[in-house]
Amino acid sequence: MHNAQKFGRVLRALLSPVLKQVMGAQARAPTPPETVPPSRPARRPRRGPRLSLALQGGGSFGAYTWGVLDRLLEEEELAFDAVSGASAGAINAVILSSGLAKGGRQGARDALAEFWRQASRAAPSHTGLQNPSGFALDLSTRLMSPYQFNPLDFNPLRALLGEVDFDALRQDPPLRLLIGATRVSDGRLRIFREHQITREVVLASACLPMLQHAVTIDGEAYWDGGYAANPPI
Repeated sequence: MHNAQKFGRVLRALLSPVLKQVMGAQARAPTPPETVPPSRPARRPRRGPRLSLALQGGGSFGAYTWGVLDRLLEEEELAFDAVSGASAGAINAVILSSGLAKGGRQGARDALAEFWRQASRAAPSHTGLQNPSGFALDLSTRLMSPYQFNPLDFNPLRALLGEVDFDALRQDPPLRLLIGATRVSDGRLRIFREHQITREVVLASACLPMLQHAVTIDGEAYWDGGYAANPPI
């Protein structure tokens, strides 16, 4: 231990002059001048991004998409070039386009919000063993075709689409609109473009075969577009 302490004192004595020189040199070193980054040329204003949207089907996805669209519509610099959709995505696409045509961005936000408020009121209550009516509906769809338990083809979506002016939408669409439906005869996708969009096209794109009759357009029967492309791209 004594030898170690002695060695330490000797080492400190040897290094002390060196450390003093180093510290003194650092103290005398001039402070480097502050560097100023070169000025950048002013950026020219750019056009905002233009979006083409493909909207997915499925009830919960449809409600989620409404929220996404509402947020996108808040951004004034964003522009919409085209929108496609199947099933609930087709509904959102048509409501978006109709709202833009009637009242611009705020009109689209209002139209989407109103549609989903009405849809939530028209939707059947939660199905399950705790709800006899819901359980009966679920059982009926499993045991019978819609042509048996829904012979009059009641579809609340038909009334919910009543606010859409399809004639105006076809004549002067605010964006490119593409709606997908599944052709029953061969299971293939058919895309309807803006000049072809009617209420029947939207009903076809959102037609669940366990609940509704197939929708006939131009002599062909159609089911939910999500079966062939979800979303149509």
